[in-house]
Amino acid sequence: MTDSDLARLIALLAARSAKRGDFVLASGRRSALYIDCRLTTMSPEGLLLIGRVGLAALRASGWSVDAIGGLTLGADPVSYAIAHASALTHEQGDGEMLRAFTVRKEAKQHGTGRLIEGPFVAGDRVVVVEDVITTGGSALKATEAVRAAGATVLGVLALVDREEGGREALEAAGLKVLTIVKASQLVALMSV
Repeated sequence: MTDSDLARLIALLAARSAKRGDFVLASGRRSALYIDCRLTTMSPEGLLLIGRVGLAALRASGWSVDAIGGLTLGADPVSYAIAHASALTHEQGDGEMLRAFTVRKEAKQHGTGRLIEGPFVAGDRVVVVEDVITTGGSALKATEAVRAAGATVLGVLALVDREEGGREALEAAGLKVLTIVKASQLVALMSV
C-alpha cells in the first residue's frame, strides 16, 4: 500500500459514497450526511484499494489475525477485498493469508442453520469489519456472534468512522478500533 492508495480511496469514497441531504440512518438517527460505502466497496477500483489499504492497516496493527468479517452486508466486500489482497501478497512471500467470514443477521432456518458463514473456525483470532461506524451496534452484534462461536476478537477495522460516538462505544466495550477513513476527510473533499 502507498499513501496514494489511501488518497485515491478517500477521493473515491467522497465522490461515490458520501451524500448531503436529510437522511435517517440505520441507527434511527437523522443526519445531513449519508455514506453508502457499497457504491465504493462493490466497485472494482474500490475493492482493489480497500484490499491494499485494509491489509496494510491490519499488518501495521501488529495483530496476529486468522480471519476477518462482520455483519452482512456492509462488511462483506471489505472483508473479501482484504482476504484477496492477503492471498496476493502471500504469493509474493509477504505475510499470511487471511480468511473471510460473514455474520448473518440471524441464523439460517434451513440446512446447517449457521449464523457465521465461510471458513470460520472456533479458536480463530479475528478482526470484526465494519463499512461505516455510527453507533458501533453492528460491530458489537458481530463481535457477540463470533465470540459465542469460540473466536477471540482482536479488534474492529472500520472503513469509515462517522465520528459520532461509535468508536468510543466500541472502545468502552473493550475493543480496539482501527479506522481507515474519517467522515470529516470525506466532507472536506465533497463538492459544495
